Amino acid sequence: MKNASLLIHPEELSRAWIDRIAEHCIPTLALHPVGGHRAHLSFADLLSKLEEPSYRALLDYAHERGLQIEYEIHAARYLLPAEEFDAHPEWFRMNCEGIRTPDVNFCASNTEALDFVAERAAETVKKLYRSTDRYFLWLDDTRDFQCHCPACAKLSPSDYQLKILNHIITRLRRDNPRASIPYLAYQSCIDVPKEITPEDGIFLEYAPINRDFHKPMTESAESEPLQRLISYFGADTAKALDYWYDNSLFSKWKKPPVPFDVDAPVMEADFLWYRSLGIEDIGCFACFLGADYEELHGRVDIAPFAKAYHQA
Repeated sequence: MKNASLLIHPEELSRAWIDRIAEHCIPTLALHPVGGHRAHLSFADLLSKLEEPSYRALLDYAHERGLQIEYEIHAARYLLPAEEFDAHPEWFRMNCEGIRTPDVNFCASNTEALDFVAERAAETVKKLYRSTDRYFLWLDDTRDFQCHCPACAKLSPSDYQLKILNHIITRLRRDNPRASIPYLAYQSCIDVPKEITPEDGIFLEYAPINRDFHKPMTESAESEPLQRLISYFGADTAKALDYWYDNSLFSKWKKPPVPFDVDAPVMEADFLWYRSLGIEDIGCFACFLGADYEELHGRVDIAPFAKAYHQA
């Protein structure tokens, strides 16, 4: 089904942002807690916000304006907190030096760890206020992210991710048969899995962060993996998640945010290309464009995104 979404940081959400998205007939508002090594803390902060009546009222208002609400989160460290390390070091990943560490992600070959994460995921998605049935629970945001224990070392990064996701979706579907979660094709997981096959409810989400943002995807080497990924996962449920409006990236994830102008011709070309591959769901980060940005630089125009969505 044709869809488009803008991803913003939870603390940047406002009625004004909601009005802009709704007035441009963009179907989905997505909340994306800050990633990086503090992603578990920003996710916990979001969950606290979702208990506040005033924040829920904002999401109620978005719903009343016809928007779908989704949440896209680097969630692994939250789902298996580092506080469990002392009691269960074997649950956590082994780094390249052969040392168990609670820094990022966990061991995908430890059944107890997988069960703990899947159960906590099932509890967590119930707290995502007004969420659709798609739960974007990503692994941690780092290049060297997998476990290197003897069992996990046999897995490619893509297989490592998919093994974890299969365990999570199996648990989520016990509570909600319509639940789905994405395989995030990003960083070291941009290649097709080799050994693990996806369970029902796993869909492709393609996020080409290493692309050239001023050249269309048709001129990017990152276009080749997408076509293989579509052959593997299918296009009918796939989502492209791009960065045309991601001022957090263009500001190098540091405030104050830098002035920003979208490269509309590239974005329009990319929309057409994604659609030509059968991808009907296209999202874009739009972080670091909140009230502090507007105070410094004025409001960024999202009309080019809406135009690309409606015309593609």
